[in-house]
Amino acid sequence: MRCSSKCRIFTAMAVIISIMISGCGEIAYDIPFDKDTTKSAFRFESQDVRECAEPFASGLCIPGEESSDENEIETGPDSYAAAMLFDLKGKKTPYCRNPYERLYPASMTKVLTAVVAMENCDMDQILTADESCVLTEKDVQKIKLRAGDTMTLDQALHILLIYSANDVANLIAVNVAGSIEGFADLMNKKAVELGATNSHFVNPSGLQDEDHYTTPYDMYLIFNKAITFGKFIEIIGMSEYSTVYHNASGGEVPFECESTNRYLKGQYNPPAAVTVIGGKTGTTAAAKSCLVLLSKDATDSSYISVVMKADNVDVLYKKTNSLLNLLQ
Repeated sequence: MRCSSKCRIFTAMAVIISIMISGCGEIAYDIPFDKDTTKSAFRFESQDVRECAEPFASGLCIPGEESSDENEIETGPDSYAAAMLFDLKGKKTPYCRNPYERLYPASMTKVLTAVVAMENCDMDQILTADESCVLTEKDVQKIKLRAGDTMTLDQALHILLIYSANDVANLIAVNVAGSIEGFADLMNKKAVELGATNSHFVNPSGLQDEDHYTTPYDMYLIFNKAITFGKFIEIIGMSEYSTVYHNASGGEVPFECESTNRYLKGQYNPPAAVTVIGGKTGTTAAAKSCLVLLSKDATDSSYISVVMKADNVDVLYKKTNSLLNLLQ
């Protein structure tokens, strides 16, 4: 006797359900990460087990309503483009202005460079400079590396984060990934992994490129990852550094430097009861003055602040101090 239409439908449904329950067959049920989704969590349930996947942002600060300040200046010599303050313990955002605006990060880029390097390279690995590490531009921060110069990753990270040397950023990139382009691919992959999906990086230094950008919130996500490394926190808290690396002939090349962070140099002071741990500056003509900073209040609670595209250095530290005042 021939099956009716209803019979065929029920039979097909039974086969599909059987395959799903038994796990047989080649059918794969994949739920990829969608960087454009507005949902932060998903749920799987079965007859016997109920499990809830941990939301991506469960341990993160989430931007709230835009902070209003009658003293905000949108353009001119006292302006800045974005500012944020993140309470790491309370998972709150006490201050939020333009969290998702795409801006040039300048040398704050080197925070992500350090993260990728620390995850892919041993601290005592010897790095060797090639021609891509030789920068001749006069207005570029550099230590004047030459092809064949060598140093350890530990030395390179100190010079990268304290002195912000762009040629050392290239040194790290070519030794970790084989090329600047290959390292940028690793940077972008890591950024997406961290949820920093409104960012794109084309170099390890932050030298100006129209296709190299991030947002204040993405910068928080990247810096928040960086401070999980004890070595990173140790380095960003140093006001000066001295070392000896080697040239192609094996000769010693002494080097010493001061931090680009003006809090650590004593040129600016944070509010009373606030301790600045360290951070990363960034300055170019297009990015203007930027700073991502780790600080602690009197109860030892940690905060990350981000100020981007301040018109000048004084505005940068003045605005950062206004954020740190909220810690008191």
